[in-house]
Amino acid sequence: MPPSICLRSFSQLSLDRSVHSLASRSRLSPHAACFSTSAARFANPSPKKGRVVAPPKRGQKTLNVKRGRKDPQGDVGKRPAPGERKAQRKRIVLRNDNALEVTALHDMAKATILSGLDEGRVLGIPENVVDALRAVEAFKPTQGWGLFWRPATLMRKETIQMAGLLKEVEESEEGQKKTIRRVLSGERLGGKSTLLLQGLTMAFLRNWVVINLPEGITDYPAAQDITNAHTEYAPLPGSQPTQYFQETYTANLLAQTLKANEPVLESINVTTNPSLPLPLPANATLKQLVELGAVNPEASWPVFLALWEELSVSGRPSILFALDGLSHIMKDSDYLSAEVKPIHAHDLTLIRHFIDCLSGQKSLPNGGVILAATSRSNCPSSSALEHSIQVAEQLQRDPNNLLHYNPYKKVDQRVMDALKDLRDPEAKGLDVIKVGGLSKDEARSIMEYYAESGMLRAKVDDGFVSEKWSLAGMGNIGELERASVRQRI
Repeated sequence: MPPSICLRSFSQLSLDRSVHSLASRSRLSPHAACFSTSAARFANPSPKKGRVVAPPKRGQKTLNVKRGRKDPQGDVGKRPAPGERKAQRKRIVLRNDNALEVTALHDMAKATILSGLDEGRVLGIPENVVDALRAVEAFKPTQGWGLFWRPATLMRKETIQMAGLLKEVEESEEGQKKTIRRVLSGERLGGKSTLLLQGLTMAFLRNWVVINLPEGITDYPAAQDITNAHTEYAPLPGSQPTQYFQETYTANLLAQTLKANEPVLESINVTTNPSLPLPLPANATLKQLVELGAVNPEASWPVFLALWEELSVSGRPSILFALDGLSHIMKDSDYLSAEVKPIHAHDLTLIRHFIDCLSGQKSLPNGGVILAATSRSNCPSSSALEHSIQVAEQLQRDPNNLLHYNPYKKVDQRVMDALKDLRDPEAKGLDVIKVGGLSKDEARSIMEYYAESGMLRAKVDDGFVSEKWSLAGMGNIGELERASVRQRI
């Protein structure tokens, strides 16, 4: 037998014996638990004894290191003051010193602004008109005015159409002045508010009286916040059905109207005998009349009616009455009546006055334009308004194909009655201006202005214009600015 086999046999034998010995000992010896520290590990720790510090002796200085103690040299984490964030959010910047000045930029001129010869050009807004537009809150913080050296705007085809409306009013016969009513509609970022601003600019240049209800007045925003219970209101005595006036808001509106139209108002004397709660000086001007309502909110609504009556006297200037954010006033407001029921926005006196002008119940004896711009960025749903605009746009495309209303949608009958002329093929008063995309020529013109201002560092050729025009959704001016200017910033 080989030696290796003998060694393996003895090794296996010794291993079997050791296993047998271990098994026998485990059966004979009692089972004992292993030592464990889990009880001590999971036990609640005993509270540490706090060290009691004796109070300092009289006249002895101690080190105070309490958390949250303010730095006497100045608080780095100072909270903003009340209203500071809102002021920063609503701040309007109309100048960028880092942009290049476009020396070839011409201003809008009173003599040529209604001629239609400036289509496709970028024109600057005169300085005095900029102050008037700022007074009536026509500029918006979301618009790109602060990117360029000075405010300028593109005279697009819709702008020329707007100029034609003002020209039509001025050329109408004396005693039969036209009152033109339009609703500005279009896609989001399409330039509806900018088109409204262009209409205000042309009216200021032509010495019209401009009254604007923007989406944001300094303290009391109009179309949005005038209906969501952000200002004082009270029932108008003697009104049936009950109307509600907002004296503080109306006083702010009169103050801004005076600031924007001061040269025109101070040149006109009061000829009627208005019934006002406060005395008016003899031989007063319209400027003094408006000042009376701006300083005394309790008399603001009677002063507004007196101003409107004065502007209706023969021989007075034409009026441009504008509102931005139409859908905010086409619903129930957040105000409550004495019976704790929602007050419809059309029962607010100022909104009622605008709706009467927009629907044609009130006309302007000296002519004028009533403008209402819709919004797609921040607007409540109004089925009646949307349906009326869709019907008007369908009638422009095909007058013989009338769009019917969906009976399964909830409809506000008061809104339907106010906008009935939009759905009537025979009515010629109220109509819609569709604000669409720019043409490629218009897009090239505005992009060349971007390049001359130093905000677009690219060669503006046909290929580049076609690329950006397509990326901007076939000429959406807001998306075009975003794709060519804001994307680099």
